[in-house]
Amino acid sequence: MPPKRRRSNSVRESDTGAVKLPKKLKVVIEHDVPVGLQRSGVVLVTGAGDVGQLGMGSDILEKSRFSLVNMEHEIVDVCAGGMHTVCLTKTGKVLTFGCNDEGALGRITADKEDSEFTADEVELPDKVVQVSAGDSHSAALLCDGRVFIWGTFRDSHGNMGLTPNGNENRPYQILENRVIVKIASGADHFVCLTAQGDIYTCGCGEQGQLGRTSERSSGRTARSGAGVDQLGKLLHPALISLKPSLKLHFEDVWTGTYATFAKVANSDDIYVFGLNNYNQIGLSQTAKPQFSVKLSKDFSSRKWKLICGGQHHTVALDEDGVTYAIGRKEYGRLGLGNECNDAEELTAIPALQNKKIIDIGCGSATSFAVTEEGDLYGWGMGTVGQLGTGEDEDCFAPTLIKTKQLIDRQVFKVSSGGQHTVILATVTNNNKTENNVSS
Repeated sequence: MPPKRRRSNSVRESDTGAVKLPKKLKVVIEHDVPVGLQRSGVVLVTGAGDVGQLGMGSDILEKSRFSLVNMEHEIVDVCAGGMHTVCLTKTGKVLTFGCNDEGALGRITADKEDSEFTADEVELPDKVVQVSAGDSHSAALLCDGRVFIWGTFRDSHGNMGLTPNGNENRPYQILENRVIVKIASGADHFVCLTAQGDIYTCGCGEQGQLGRTSERSSGRTARSGAGVDQLGKLLHPALISLKPSLKLHFEDVWTGTYATFAKVANSDDIYVFGLNNYNQIGLSQTAKPQFSVKLSKDFSSRKWKLICGGQHHTVALDEDGVTYAIGRKEYGRLGLGNECNDAEELTAIPALQNKKIIDIGCGSATSFAVTEEGDLYGWGMGTVGQLGTGEDEDCFAPTLIKTKQLIDRQVFKVSSGGQHTVILATVTNNNKTENNVSS
């Protein structure tokens, strides 16, 4: 078994009050069948696996092409964290594998050799309908609206803990008096959308990603008055700060690595907060982190199905299946070609213009898109095989990912983490018996 190492990002680049809502407000998100998760399939992985994040056993430490993970469950969703992976089964169970140094797997692994390298179940009190994963934490939304989270958050000073008591290596319930309809994880912050259209955040706020701290009060060492537990304020979920006159409520929420995007109910308006040093949250007038909740005119100009982001870029999918990118160009993460400049506004990706996209994903400096036909395209940093092209090279435009394991399979879901990527693909009639065949 290789030695464990402390969790870190793979690509570290330089760098309130509640509003009363109308009683008739209805948020169109159901708990019984997660939106977009009606399909189930098999899990395939690529990239670094030195701490078990590929789920293929302690002998497999890296893959340059997507390879099958042997699992006995039908999987409906996957999330790639910084150095771990979270899977949701068709029956509502959560399986995890990867680095567990800070509790991100939600289960005890010390009593079983190489337990981190294979998938095992997280004990939760009811059926799970959604999962999310950050660099060092994971979370689950239950069918009754309860939320459980485990692991830890980190900031520029190191480990913050998940609660004031420190790391949580087992599922820990938060927001016990709220019904949650959606969850989302950034690298080190966590976001919950309630049935009433409110948004709660917790975790690291140094880049403005919580939407409820000023720049001066965003860190754990900030002076907030005598007797104030600043770290506790950051770790305790609280409402984002909104001007009462706006009377906003929301119906969807997404996260980037250091950012949050919130869609206003019954509107196309997108409010944003977080890191904006490359205009990645659609605010061209400032390169500083955005600590207050602000309308992005660029993001509000279209109807979005999905928004996801890496450290310094964002990829967005509109309701017509068109994919856009904004932010930093390095390593090809925008997919706009080798000679492109940083994108200061949302730009349609030319190589995908004639394809209808159904899912997108972003890693630290990677991007992916899944077509309606089940083809997978990837671009961006490929230094450890996280693109799955078979080469440890960057791709500056969307590249069709080919491998033996994808023959006769259709991809329908993709998630990329720090140095690895996970996909879901349908099982065809010719592939009922799944074997971990080498790529």
